[in-house]
Amino acid sequence: MSAPAQVEHAPGNQPGAGAADHPDFEVVVLNHRPAPQGSKRHIGHGRMIEQSVRVKPWRHAAASAVRQALAAARGRDEPSSAPLDGALFVQIVFTVRKPARPKRPTWPVTRDSGDLDKLLRSTFDALTDGGAITDDSRVVKVVASKVHPGEGEGALDAPGAVIRVWRLGEAQATARATAVG
Repeated sequence: MSAPAQVEHAPGNQPGAGAADHPDFEVVVLNHRPAPQGSKRHIGHGRMIEQSVRVKPWRHAAASAVRQALAAARGRDEPSSAPLDGALFVQIVFTVRKPARPKRPTWPVTRDSGDLDKLLRSTFDALTDGGAITDDSRVVKVVASKVHPGEGEGALDAPGAVIRVWRLGEAQATARATAVG
């Protein structure tokens, strides 16, 4: 069984985010394996269940870490204690476990590490369940990566995730409209 989720505020800014230097919400989920959500299997009588048994523990750990971070923010009277709404930018670095016997330094591309889009799905739902964001449909920009423990930018020392969320304001929307038009 995994250790309880630990919350800490990770240092760092998101260069080039086009948002404020510091995220509006930030949480680190430690000592839990990120789990993909989305693959379902039919169990009969029209019922479908998650294929991955790791989804529920991951979502619970991430949502608990979010609630703890929000409670800490409320204690400091920070404005980030309310669910974020409007257009949001999310940056997530997933630290996934490394194979027991890697043949050489590798990228986390094994089936065990999960599909990045499905890791995002479970984590976005945890952000919503935990109260950090009003709904995952508000996410309009994402930067996500998978790394092994202690390797790569933003890697933790054990499986988990560093999650940062920024509100995208009017200036970013105007810049996007200008770039597209």
